[in-house]
Parts: sequence; C-alpha cells; structure tokens
Amino acid sequence: MSVENAPLQGITLYSHADDFRSHWIRYVLAEKQIKYQLILVDYEDEDLASLNPYNQLPMLLENDLKLFNTAIISEYLDDRYRQNKLYADAPMPRAEQRQYIWRFEQDWFKLADQMLRHPDSLDYTTQRAAQKKLRDTLISLTPLFQHYPYFMSENFSILDCMLASLFIRLKAMGIELPQQHCRPIFLYCQRIFSRPAFTQAMTLQEKNRYQEFLIHT
Repeated sequence: MSVENAPLQGITLYSHADDFRSHWIRYVLAEKQIKYQLILVDYEDEDLASLNPYNQLPMLLENDLKLFNTAIISEYLDDRYRQNKLYADAPMPRAEQRQYIWRFEQDWFKLADQMLRHPDSLDYTTQRAAQKKLRDTLISLTPLFQHYPYFMSENFSILDCMLASLFIRLKAMGIELPQQHCRPIFLYCQRIFSRPAFTQAMTLQEKNRYQEFLIHT
C-alpha cells in the first residue's frame, strides 16, 4: 500500500511533493510503519496559511495537536509510537542525536534551502557559494561515514532519515562529489536508499525525479 493511499489513523501530514524536510518526516513515518493521511500542498496554499502562521512544511496534525517544526515532529513521532525506535533512549546518546540534528539544520539544511527553494528567484552567486561550501564540507567529513554502516552508529537512526532526504538531492543541488575520495558516502547512500521504507516514503514526483538513485531489491 502506498503512503499516499494509507488509511487515516488520527495523523494528517501536510507535505510538499518534493521537499527534503517533508521527505525526512515521511521517511520516519514509513520506517515506523505509521499509517496517516497525506495532503500534498505548496507553501503558498491558503489552507496551510490558515493552520500555520509560518507557512512551514511539513506540518503534522493529530487530534488537537499541531506541529510544524521538523525536529519536533520527528521526536514526537518516535516518542508517541514506540515501534522501530529511531532515537536513543539513554540521555547522553539522545542529546548527541539532537545536537547533530541542530547542526545539520544550521550547517547543511540552510545551504540546501538556498539551492532548492524558489529557483526563479535564486541568486546564482549565493547558489555557487552554497554549492562549494556544502561540497567541501562533505568531502572533509567523509571519514565520518567510513567506520559504521549508518551515521556514526551500527544501527539505523533518526540521523539517517534526516541525511537520506538531503543526500538524494545532492545532484539536484548541483553538487558532484569525487567518486574515489567520497566512496564511503556513496556506499552509505546505497545502504539508506535501499531500505524499503525510503522508497515507500517518496511521493510520485520524487520517485520520478530521483529514480536513478533508487535501489530496487
């Protein structure tokens, strides 16, 4: 059963059809096998504006709860639905996960925003600077992907859900990594892209756009 056609179980997710933050949350829902109603909208949607003062996507509704911060949504889902845990239970590793999420948001996602959002009004000088910064950062941090099957861990976690949604969009951002030097990153991508939940979490638009990166098992 596709994510789009999953029956309603109290959760409604407002999501963009091709957006890395929306994809991150859809990946969490798929990994945890949570059924929900998916509503695809644009950032300028009037209904979204009436529900969310920041016009942010994704946005999750469950009963009287309304969440529109991606990190808060992901942690809520993992606490609310305990199957297939993605966050650590112990305080120290959980704090480390939260800190990595914050750093990825500050250091990588903001750069991705500059390259992927609103292409008609994109400043190409800003785009090129963002491309160089993210590319150089990933090259320099390649050793982080060398020693474990998942990001800094033997086990798949929330950090992998977050990174997968970004890494599949690197080519769309105009970022080409050197094959030999960044081989650990490419192998990491193969592992996280090959998980059934990763493809299940994608919209039809995303599947068509990123088909070359999907691994069919």
